[in-house]
Order: sequence, then C-alpha cells, then structure tokens
Amino acid sequence: MEKPYHTDQVFDKINTLALGEYEGCTFRNCQFESADFKNFQFVDCRFEDCNLSLIKLSAASFQKVYFQSCKMQGLRFEACNPFLFEVHFKNCVLNLSSFYQVNGKGTSFESCNLHEVDFTEANFSEAHFEECDLAGALFDRTNLEKADFRNAFNFRISPTINRLKKAKFSQDGLAGLLTDFGIVIS
Repeated sequence: MEKPYHTDQVFDKINTLALGEYEGCTFRNCQFESADFKNFQFVDCRFEDCNLSLIKLSAASFQKVYFQSCKMQGLRFEACNPFLFEVHFKNCVLNLSSFYQVNGKGTSFESCNLHEVDFTEANFSEAHFEECDLAGALFDRTNLEKADFRNAFNFRISPTINRLKKAKFSQDGLAGLLTDFGIVIS
C-alpha cells in the first residue's frame, strides 16, 4: 500500500498527522508530542514552533529537514532511517535526546539546548554548535573532526576517546576539553 504524498503544503496548529510522504511542507505551531512517526518521510520540510517531544521515530525519514523554535525532548534519532539523513536545528530544545551512532555529518545546531544529549559513537564531523548549551551531553567515541564548538558552552569532551582533528574551539572552551585530565583553569 502506497503512502499518501503531500507536497508544498502548510500545516498550521494541528495535533495529528496521517502517515505519508511530505515534501516541501511546512509545519507551524503543531502539537505532535508523543505521536508515532513510524515510517513517515519528510523531505525538504520545515517545522516551526512545534512540540515534537517524545515522538516515536522508528524508520522515520528526515532528508534536509529544518527545525526552528521546536521542543524536541527525549527523541531517539538513531531509530530514524539513515538513508540521506539530514537535519538542522535553530532555537530548539533537544534535552535528553539521543543521536547514538547517527551519521550527522554537517548538522547545524544554532542556539539550542542540548542538555544530556547522547552523541555516543556518532559522526558529527563538520557539525556546527553555534551558541549551544551542551551541559551534560555525552561524547563517547564520537567523530567531531572539523566540528565547530567556538561559541558552544558547558561541554565536556575528552580528547582521548573522541576524534577531534581540526575541530574548532575558543580559548574559553578549552576547559571543557581538559576536565578529564584534572587540570584546573582559573
């Protein structure tokens, strides 16, 4: 059975969404908290001011999807379909979410709260963390080569277990790289 195909539509203030393929669509002020997005496909879509917390992402496909000012707590992005996975976030709250083993190369996070987000074994090379709060975020065997953390804060990243070649950090952020060594910076 083929999924319904929706293109270039705007969905405003809705709280349910039918299983289907959505291309070039915009979702505004939607309340999808705890919804099941299993097997949904989103291509070149935008989510603005939406609540997507705790949605189920089993085999959901996100290809060039932009999230702005969304609440997205407790999401498990590793459950998504990895084919052409590409997401970008601006002014979003992603606390307690997981990107375990996700290929997020080139992902941009701008002015996001990423408290206790799990990046274990993920590839976030060339990612940008612009003005992001990474308090309690877990980086364990994560590829962060060429990632940009110059304006990120509250992160703790061990250079001994993560790949950091050519990653960018500000002088203010160096403490987040040295914590595991017991070095005190004052």
